Amino acid sequence: MRRAADADVCLLLEGTFPFVRGGVSSWVNEMLRAYPQTRFAIVFIGSREQDYHGAAYALPDNVVHFETHYLYEAAQADARRPREIEGDVAAFAKSAELHAALRDVRGADVGALMAEMVPTLGEHGTLNEAQFLASRQSWNFIVEQYEKYCTDPSFTDYFWTVRIMHKPLWQLANVAEKLIPARVYHTVSTGYAGFLGALLHYRTGRPLLISEHGIYTKERKIDLLQSQWIHDNRGAFERDISQISYFRELWVRFFEAIGKLAYDAADEIVALYETNRLRQVADGAAAERTRSIPNGVDVEGLAPLVEQRGAGRHRVVALIGRVVPIKDIKTFIRAMFVASRSMPDIEGWIIGPEEEDPAYALECRALVESLGLADNVKFLGFQRIDAVLPKIDVIALTSISEALPLVVLEGFAAGIPSITTDVGACRQMIEGLSDEDRALGSAGAVVQIANPAAFAQAVVALLNDDARWQSAQQAGLARVRRYYTKAQMTGSYRTLYDQLAATPDVERRKHGAAAGGCPVHHGAPGGTRAAQSGETR
Repeated sequence: MRRAADADVCLLLEGTFPFVRGGVSSWVNEMLRAYPQTRFAIVFIGSREQDYHGAAYALPDNVVHFETHYLYEAAQADARRPREIEGDVAAFAKSAELHAALRDVRGADVGALMAEMVPTLGEHGTLNEAQFLASRQSWNFIVEQYEKYCTDPSFTDYFWTVRIMHKPLWQLANVAEKLIPARVYHTVSTGYAGFLGALLHYRTGRPLLISEHGIYTKERKIDLLQSQWIHDNRGAFERDISQISYFRELWVRFFEAIGKLAYDAADEIVALYETNRLRQVADGAAAERTRSIPNGVDVEGLAPLVEQRGAGRHRVVALIGRVVPIKDIKTFIRAMFVASRSMPDIEGWIIGPEEEDPAYALECRALVESLGLADNVKFLGFQRIDAVLPKIDVIALTSISEALPLVVLEGFAAGIPSITTDVGACRQMIEGLSDEDRALGSAGAVVQIANPAAFAQAVVALLNDDARWQSAQQAGLARVRRYYTKAQMTGSYRTLYDQLAATPDVERRKHGAAAGGCPVHHGAPGGTRAAQSGETR
């Protein structure tokens, strides 16, 4: 562990660097190394320590402070029965006011309400963890919210859902109290990391920067809708299949609420592309504090790989990414099955770690075997990108959710066209955004989500047409060199860091707050088991 007295920039990372490879983690690694003179602190937030299997990245020397916090280990370890207390009536009244505002934020200054509550969450605050867990006022509020809003018949499940959902917030309040000071706080998601960022902003008066690769609340909603652990106690005749269960809705609204709290606290909010910036605004971010900064790659460093490409027939299609459901590896496998009917020597490479979801990885391997694709589809695990790119003819991306995937840009810089699903910024990357950008041509093809036949058709059409492949290669090279360089990206963030670091401490700035944090509790939005995948993709 590294310890320092202070830092220039404190990165708040949920479920990503340095323990998970690819995606956001790769971006964080590049950012740390892009500013060798900047002293970084890192706060890693995870679910349980056992969910992470050692560091995937070495910390560079300019990371002067590093600490880890596992939210649900602490929650499970403390099984003592607390002594009942009466509770602070005024504090819970203020909590109720915040919850009402989070239900209808159109006329409420949620940030100001949170700022007022900031002093109450400390160890000796009037709304500390003991108040939440053991006070009569807390019990009364939970009962009131259950009777007023809950449509699930089980009060027991409601009670424990609320407890599990909110207990990590007090742990984050304790983290905020003890964390070393920094000139700028930078979270790469909303969620728990964003909530910690809001606490630190109100506690210290220092600027908060949010940069989202994907939209955290959207990705958590996808996870929650697929989760099997959330109860639905309605009877068969009570259920409406057009409506999600109450507890799923509660978790979703929880992350929406703490996301809104983070947006309200932020001085600058960054998206990777315009569609996501507009989504942030729709989710409660102030438009004037939002901007788009696209990802960039080391174009010059990858340029030699173009010359390393061999001549010969194009036949290798590679999906580079984690073997997890959101990447929809199974659609890629099925697409290779369809493509192999007309191109028997096609090769589909799956390049990426399998440890995040071992059960899903086994299902993918079983699908390859069942389709008789053992000679066509290979699982190569983690590989050095510069070692494999010269051997690949098409980068495949079959994800059901993405932002602005670095792997497509890295492929372009190495002279490789892409076939992607129509997610995130993929269409703008393949086809261009502005008229000037579109004039560069198409760098591959974009198809519908979860459509193996369409994906296979696009792959075969590109691989069988050498002139089209060459044109796509040149379009990708031109586009990444003009719009998506690492120098452009790091220059934009350098400007942001410098501007925010120079910002004076202003009377707790936007809302005039003091120290602490706030619970987003009971009838208000609820949370999940701690964003375990963390790649926010």
